[in-house]
Formats: sequence, structure tokens, C-alpha cells
Amino acid sequence: MNYEIKKQILDKIKEYNKIIISRHIRPDGDCTGSTKGLKAILEASFPDKEIYLVNSDYSEFLSFLGGEDEQFDDDFYADALLIVLDTASTDRISNKKFHLAKEIIKIDHHIDIAPYGDLSWVENLRSSLCEMIVDFYNTFRDELVMTKEAATCLYTGMITDTGRFRFRSVSGDTMRLAGLLLDQGIDTDTLFARLNLEDYDYLLFKAYALKEIKMTENGVAYIHVDKAMQERFGLSKEDSSATVSFLENIKGSLIWASFIDNPDGTIRVRLRSRFVYCHDIGENWRGGGHECACGATLYSKDEIDQLLAEADKKLKEYKETHEGWL
Repeated sequence: MNYEIKKQILDKIKEYNKIIISRHIRPDGDCTGSTKGLKAILEASFPDKEIYLVNSDYSEFLSFLGGEDEQFDDDFYADALLIVLDTASTDRISNKKFHLAKEIIKIDHHIDIAPYGDLSWVENLRSSLCEMIVDFYNTFRDELVMTKEAATCLYTGMITDTGRFRFRSVSGDTMRLAGLLLDQGIDTDTLFARLNLEDYDYLLFKAYALKEIKMTENGVAYIHVDKAMQERFGLSKEDSSATVSFLENIKGSLIWASFIDNPDGTIRVRLRSRFVYCHDIGENWRGGGHECACGATLYSKDEIDQLLAEADKKLKEYKETHEGWL
């Protein structure tokens, strides 16, 4: 699939001696795993090249996958190829010096509403960006080297972005490529322990948060993680963002959202759905993403009410015209 663009990307990688890899802000498992996985593959495949991973923010939750490189002076980018992974639009690129690179490659699996880059490989039906990187390796496995380190990073991204292979985007190819990674000897016991274990204090917060869940008339579940809640429980950005997962198993609630107060006064929205698509709602509110998983940015509590009204109307129409939903 898409052999020609993948070949162009590999040729461009071969052409450059200096390669910088970047991703989106507020990193999740997929963008962290894909960037670290690609870096490890390229380092093993081209030991004479300079391969760097440069961003402005990091994930404490995923720190077990290893660190990243410090930012460089502007001049450093003049002769560099920069590869941006898992980032739909330039405003969400974590490395703010990306535009200084000689050439830019975009590799992404979000809906391509804001194209950029000298080369662009986008497959919005892929389950994860990590799946695309494994596919890239598999296409050119006679020339590229997969390591256990790379496989661990990529498998981390695949399992986190697919909900442990539960989402509709998972295909037979997804599982076959995941199997290729498992063949590298990943320590899955330790990996899943790192991803699943929670501190006792966080469990107390989760118990509190579950009582704060609200529901619209037609079944949109939501929670507002305001500044007071964040301060009371000492929540990190990642802790606050994870609250959207608290809502995903409510029967009859096919759309759910977490509203998170940001320090600058804006409100981050994490929007999810099953059966019905929600990406158009995110796009209407300064965001976007996948069909059933997207984000948005709001400027006031009034906008929370407006977004919820839009989601509630969409869900009402869906339930009235479809059968078989749970």
C-alpha cells in the first residue's frame, strides 16, 4: 500500500546525513512510540547518520521508553531533514523550529485537513501511526533493521492507540504487524504493568471523578476537570486528560467528552464516540482528529454548553435513525 510515497521517503532519508524527528504537543503513546521507534530503526539501519528526537514537551507517563534530545540552535536545522509524525497540522507540532529544516516529511494517520511538508504520507484509516512505521519497516525490511527497543516503543503505541486492539480501525494487517513486533522478544509483562498500574491516590481521584460524571438528555456523558479539581488532587496534564477513559463504558452513551481547564484560561476537549462519528464536532470547535476520537479547544463555559448541545442533537438523531447500538 502506498509503495511509491514510502519509497520516496526512504530515498530522502538516505539522502540526508542529519535527520530530526518530531511529533505533536501533549504526547500520547502513539506519537511517543512512533517517534522513538522510528529513531531506533534509523539508528540501527544507518549508524553513520545523525538521528535526533527533538520536541518541547514530554510525557512523564511514558518516560520508561527513554529520553529525547535537547533543542538545538537555529543554524543546526539548515541542512537537516525533519520528519513530523502523528501531527495533523503545523500548529500542533511540538518542535517549534520545524520550519527551519531544509525539507519536511509528514507521516500521519489523522484526517488530512491541513496538508504540509515537502513529502506527505497520510493514511487516516490506519489504527495508529506506529502501525504505519512498522509497515514502513516491513516494506523495506531488506534495508532496515528492527531492534527490540524499537519494537517495544512501536508496540506501546499500537496497543495504546487501539485500546488494546479493540477499535474498529484494527485490521488483519494491524495484527500481523503487531506480531512482527512481538517476534522481537518484547517483555509484555513489564510493559503492560507500566501502562496499567495506578497509584493509590489516583484511584481515590478516579472514585471522586466517577461521581462527577454528568449526562445530557440523549446520553452524552461528560466531566469537567476544572482548576479546583486539578489542585485538590494534584493532577498532572496527563492525569486530567485520562479522565475521558472513565466515561467509555456507559451503556447508551455513544458520545462522551472530558473538558479540562488549561492554565491560560482555555478549555481542552477530549471527545470520543462509538458507532456514531464525532470528528465533525471537534472540527467545529477549533480541533479535529479521527472519526471516533478527536479534540477541540474552547474559550468559555458557555462554549462547553454549546458543544454539548451540538453533540446531544447529533446523538439524538443517530439513535432515532439507527438500530443495534449499545
